[in-house]
Amino acid sequence: MSRASSGAAATIRTSACPGGGSGWGCLIVGRPAGRTDRAKWLWRFRLDQMAADPGRARWMARQAVVGDRSVLGHAGFHGPPDGVGMVEIGYAIAPEFRRRGYARSTVAELLRRAATEPAVTTVRATIAPDNVASLATISGFGFVEVGEQWDEEDGREIVFEVPARPAPPA
Repeated sequence: MSRASSGAAATIRTSACPGGGSGWGCLIVGRPAGRTDRAKWLWRFRLDQMAADPGRARWMARQAVVGDRSVLGHAGFHGPPDGVGMVEIGYAIAPEFRRRGYARSTVAELLRRAATEPAVTTVRATIAPDNVASLATISGFGFVEVGEQWDEEDGREIVFEVPARPAPPA
């Protein structure tokens, strides 16, 4: 549990998309939020990935659900860990739920989840340089800028990484 900027407690539960099977379970409840064309595209894209490789399902995008059972956005990993143990996170909060601490709570939950997976060594976030809100969201979680990339969908992105688990004391 973390504190939202309004002072109210923000508890985020994540739930897998249809077909998820394992992992956090499959539950989609509440009224839809943030049903933009981009969000619809993402759900179709991830569902197609899961259909092609059901083993990826537990890593894919999930809905973020808040206490009153409202779906406030989506978050998840872009896929399972790669060959060196890196997973990339992604998250989006519907405009009517922003600036309440939900994005930070969502990132905290994704990092907690990554830390429980032995195969994950590094968590990556890629953010457009002008996305001030998302840059602020990851601050304080230990992410370090490691480079840049060009994304066909989103354009130029700054690449940030953080270890999945704290290093043992020296």
